[in-house]
Amino acid sequence: MADLDNKDQTEMDPADMEDVEEVEEEETGEDNSKARQLTMQMMQNPQILAALQERLDGLVGSPSGYMESLPKVVKRRVNALKNLQVKCAHIEAKFYEEVHELERKYAALYQPLFDKRSDIVRASYEPTDEECEWKQDEEEELTEEMKEKAKVEEEKKDEEKEDPKGIPEFWLTVFKNVDLLSEMLQEHDEPILKHLQDIKVKFSDAGQPMSFTLEFHFEANDFFTNTVLTKTYKMRSEPDESDPFSFDGPEIMGCTGCTIDWTKGKNVTLKTIKKKQKHKGRGTVRTVTKTVPNDSFFNFFSPPEVPETGDLDEDSEAVLAADFEIGHFIRERIVPRAVLYFTGEAIEDDDDDYDEEGEEADDEEGEEEADEENDPDYEPKV
Repeated sequence: MADLDNKDQTEMDPADMEDVEEVEEEETGEDNSKARQLTMQMMQNPQILAALQERLDGLVGSPSGYMESLPKVVKRRVNALKNLQVKCAHIEAKFYEEVHELERKYAALYQPLFDKRSDIVRASYEPTDEECEWKQDEEEELTEEMKEKAKVEEEKKDEEKEDPKGIPEFWLTVFKNVDLLSEMLQEHDEPILKHLQDIKVKFSDAGQPMSFTLEFHFEANDFFTNTVLTKTYKMRSEPDESDPFSFDGPEIMGCTGCTIDWTKGKNVTLKTIKKKQKHKGRGTVRTVTKTVPNDSFFNFFSPPEVPETGDLDEDSEAVLAADFEIGHFIRERIVPRAVLYFTGEAIEDDDDDYDEEGEEADDEEGEEEADEENDPDYEPKV
């Protein structure tokens, strides 16, 4: 019987074989089309998508197939290495604690310089000619003629206006020059920040839990009675027992602001709106005045509270993540290098890295274009 079948296949007309192949291709195409339609329908089903997402989430952090395939004796040794890694994490935590102690030590050395900076900004100290002399780079050096011209122009400007005290709007200018901070500023914040005289960083005392406090010092103003607004960031430098391998240096665990004693009618973190309400039965309309939150830099001093459980909703987590970034940036960059952000020099330094990347990208694009033009089969797009 098998031989007969083979004989039939051998004697089959080649044209008939082509027809069979075409039919098979059509059937396969129909099957693929149906499979795609079925997949699309499944992906549009929210219950299926939720189940799929749950399955994918369950795979995060799961061991690889390679680890599972290892012999038992090798797995034991890998576990020994992981235990060593946990000990490394604890040593690293101690390292960062000592770094924090060094920061405290050197903060005391920096502070007299920062205090003098503050005195100059708020005009309680006038620097000497020697202190004001700045040696320019060779590229910045001017000819004697240009120097004389610039001196005359400066003297003319000084005659036309009153002699300003200190460095007006020093910190406001710093804030406006830094994107991370300027995004927080509203127009109604600027008149208040003109009264900001200094920002200081205070570290926790030796033996106390790791933390730092940002102090914003204001001169007397019409907006609030506080002379200092504070924001304290609590930190932790120890591996999480439930996930020790995630340790990557000190992390901020929470922050607390302060109460701003606003003068009546000057609270820029709140605004009054009027809404019309229509009575369902009588149809009469009344106007209701409501006080609602308002965008302002000064919301910085009222961060969301972190519950003891540590569980936060997504919005609060996003607010705190941005808040921590801002707090670190003020501490690490703004306070130590304030004058360079005032002049814009620090911003130019920060931008240099991005410019280099951009140039590299442009070069790569140019090389790709050149390759395309040299390609004999290249057809330019119309």
